[in-house]
Amino acid sequence: MKKEVLKQEYQYGFHDEREAVYQTRPGISDSVIDEISAIKNESEWMRKFRLDALHVFGQKPMPTWGADLSAIDFEKIIYYIKPSDRMARSWDDVPSDIKNTFDKIGVPQAEQRFFAGAAAQYDSDVIYHALRKNLLRKGVIFVDMDTAVREYPDLVRRYFGTVIPVGDNKFAALNSAAWSGGSFIYVPPGVKVEMPLQAYFRINAQNFGQFERTLIIADEGAEVQYLEGCTAPVYATDSLHAAVVEIIAKPHARVRYMTVQNWSNNVYNLVTKRARAEEGSFVEWIDCNLGSKITMKYPSVFLMGRGASADTLSIAMAGPGQHQDAGAKMVHMAPDTKSNVISKSVSFGGGRTSYRGLSRAVRGAKNSRITVRCDALILDPQSRSDTYPALKIDEEDVRVEHEAKVSKIGEKELFYLRSRGLSEVDASSLIVTGFFEPLMKYLPVDYAVEMNRLIKLEMEGAVG
Repeated sequence: MKKEVLKQEYQYGFHDEREAVYQTRPGISDSVIDEISAIKNESEWMRKFRLDALHVFGQKPMPTWGADLSAIDFEKIIYYIKPSDRMARSWDDVPSDIKNTFDKIGVPQAEQRFFAGAAAQYDSDVIYHALRKNLLRKGVIFVDMDTAVREYPDLVRRYFGTVIPVGDNKFAALNSAAWSGGSFIYVPPGVKVEMPLQAYFRINAQNFGQFERTLIIADEGAEVQYLEGCTAPVYATDSLHAAVVEIIAKPHARVRYMTVQNWSNNVYNLVTKRARAEEGSFVEWIDCNLGSKITMKYPSVFLMGRGASADTLSIAMAGPGQHQDAGAKMVHMAPDTKSNVISKSVSFGGGRTSYRGLSRAVRGAKNSRITVRCDALILDPQSRSDTYPALKIDEEDVRVEHEAKVSKIGEKELFYLRSRGLSEVDASSLIVTGFFEPLMKYLPVDYAVEMNRLIKLEMEGAVG
């Protein structure tokens, strides 16, 4: 019953009865990949990259160390759906039925008020893209990845697949073969993009796989913030989301990558995200995970240059039938590097959260500092939380701190709040939002407000 309540309350569970301009047949094969590459009119190097990746995908085993993925049927998935025959540069030019979807989500309003640029992806393709003119004049590039392959081939080819190689894991290989859409960002040396760039990813079709590819390059001394949001309808059948994100932070650059994920609970969310941080640079992942059937996501940073630093701040909520398996990976490969991982999770209604992380210092990474903190809140006896931390230290001159805590909502706190006139739902929601508050302050105001509202909706399903 609780699961049904959550489905009914999921705000973005609607779908559009839209007929695609073009779509491939279900299943993955060399001919399907050739078809995708041909319709995109790609150069030979990218077509070969895709086909090589497909062969790696076929050879890689399914991961068995995390959540149960045995129900995924790769032959029933549709790997490419083209929703429109052109990309719009003005919101008024977006096809009306697609525009109505994003109007409900609030993309155009958010762009006008808070963002330096915005993109909207619907199924396989980016259907809208815009960047403020002052950033164009400074040489900032913010386009969809398909456009980048055509218009900036040398820059893309130099960095594409260098942070996450094709053979990294089965789903990275699948993305490398079937990728479509996503964002390409290049910020020139010394340029600071003070307002966030935003992308929004929407799955509309059934039995669909969304495989966007994002590549962010912040050149020396540059600064950029990027925020993505994700939703999908509620269907009886499952969908697959397997993105790849690569970030290159050049010396003394700063990159902040924020994700607010609110997938419906019929989506397998299996993504690979990794950054390379060079000397004196800073990379920050802010990861908010709600919804999905299964999430496996472990944002990583390889600290390659002296004095590089990185933070991962993670929020996860798992309700009925959900497993949020998330964490972080920090690899210190240079001296004087610093990493900080903070993970907070809430499980309720029989849901399961897992923290899975690796912090490593290789020999020679002297005077490095590693901090890991995992806090879990379990709301009922049916729910579960696990922690799988790994520390691999090959250098003696390293400072390492690790802390983990599991707790439940205290009866005293609930009694106190209810004695002040709050309902059980409101009291529980207040405790949970307070539990997440140290990380919520990093989000733009509208997104923090939306997160608080979503948490309350989830709690109504848990407590009501």
